Amino acid sequence: MSLHPQHPIPPVPDETARVARAAFPKGNPYLLLREQLGGVFADGDFADLYSGRGQPSYPPWRLALVTLMQFREGFSDRQAAEAVRARIDWKHLLGLELTDPGFDHSVLCEFRSRLLAQDAEERLLTRVLDAARALGLLKARGRQRTDATHVLASVRDLNRLELVAETLRAALNALASTGPAWLRALAPADWYERYGRRIEDARLPETAPKREAYASQVGHDGFVLLAALDTPDAPHELAALPAIAVLRRVWACHFEPVGGGPDQQGGSTTAQGGARFKPVQGRELGDRIESPYDPEARFRSKSGMSWTGYMVHLTETCDEAAPRLVIHVDTTAASVHEALRTGAIHDALATKELTPSTHLVDAGYVSASHLVEAHERHNIDLAGPPRPGTSWHDRTEGAFRTADFSIDWDRCVVRCPEGKDSTSWTSRADKRGRYVKVRFSPSDCRACLSRTRCTKAQGVGRQLALPLRPEHEALMAARARQDSEAGRRLYALRAGIEGTLSQAVRAFGLRQARYRGLAKTRLQNIAIAAALNLDRISAWLSHRPLAPTRTSRFAALAA
Repeated sequence: MSLHPQHPIPPVPDETARVARAAFPKGNPYLLLREQLGGVFADGDFADLYSGRGQPSYPPWRLALVTLMQFREGFSDRQAAEAVRARIDWKHLLGLELTDPGFDHSVLCEFRSRLLAQDAEERLLTRVLDAARALGLLKARGRQRTDATHVLASVRDLNRLELVAETLRAALNALASTGPAWLRALAPADWYERYGRRIEDARLPETAPKREAYASQVGHDGFVLLAALDTPDAPHELAALPAIAVLRRVWACHFEPVGGGPDQQGGSTTAQGGARFKPVQGRELGDRIESPYDPEARFRSKSGMSWTGYMVHLTETCDEAAPRLVIHVDTTAASVHEALRTGAIHDALATKELTPSTHLVDAGYVSASHLVEAHERHNIDLAGPPRPGTSWHDRTEGAFRTADFSIDWDRCVVRCPEGKDSTSWTSRADKRGRYVKVRFSPSDCRACLSRTRCTKAQGVGRQLALPLRPEHEALMAARARQDSEAGRRLYALRAGIEGTLSQAVRAFGLRQARYRGLAKTRLQNIAIAAALNLDRISAWLSHRPLAPTRTSRFAALAA
């Protein structure tokens, strides 16, 4: 399709404006947004997504707005296209005549595909933030807060036996679509009975020996298929199918051959022999695929809850006298820990020229290196509770913790609470990074009356592993702030992001992925954030106050 930009954005037709004002005498969020923000987007924002030749496309500035509105109201593509045809407030925001027939719902899917193909989904949020900046509602170097929540993948949870069987069935379906003649010549008759319908609809064996035999048969069938695909006369395009790549990864994770050996092409086995499950490993270890239909979704267990899917990190402003706007969305696989995203979030905010002066986060985002890096690279005050120590000293009341020792960094000497100086100071490095190893004299520790409070080691003195000076001082300062009244008041502001997550989940559908794959889920999350911002800008402009925290009638009796 080609793009013929509308410039400038056409005004709202007179008849549409008249009917809309008559229908909404007390105002309407979409009417207010059109009056204050105009069209928000422009065709030029998406000009590089279209070619200069071909059938004219529907104006992308309208498609971008419709995308945000459908996520604001939880509409499917069909429902959104119907709302464009039928709803007066949507026509007013889009600047359409009352008689405008709209477009086919498939246009929205095609528009999202163009955004994904060019990695342009971030523009949906960026243009909304630009509009907020133009109204004076968004400024850099303010106060911000970040938190994450889980997103459920659009797939069914599968146990191990269901996973391997459904993965093989998905591969057979992909081959049947691309190379039916080749597969018909290969597949034995019992494959049609075993994999002809969804595994969840089949009656799987109930006893352990029968389940083991079924798993062995599935594993053997998969190895037979992979061996056939690895032969020189197999069509190359079949071996390159994504479903076959997923099959290889799942089989490498779960099965080991029994009997036959590896073939000459590397990777699969010959058709002889059987297969058996590998020993069970933790689902969060490695890069385990959880569904053949969304190979990027991952399993995670956190705080007594487990799910398969993704994590989304939302960063919002929290300054006084300004609306709380989501300024950054970071979507990852569920297995990626929050600590790995702190630096990436700061870098993204710096690219947007929206770095905060103070960034409020929970303990998952804070470490000694994060505190130092945030200050040195972006002049950000990262405020959050550092994770507690894991040694027995930190868990035992009265024990001597690292904070109880006096450190002279210039002399490279540490003094213990009983007044003894260390005898060894060594710089080291391992997979955790660089640190300082400190040892005390065994003779001093053996004679110490406080030995039981300090060390349980026999024959050696107390040892300390200290981060480098900048990290150590930043860690001590962060812990001291968390223990102060001013620090607790500051950190209390972080709790507001939980309300944003609740709103995004309950009103905008953030919890459930509509699409499959990390890129499409990321687009959904960005569109939700942009739609949420439009809702909050509208509320701010119409002076609609924040809803108070709900209190049950019974709890109110206590007051």
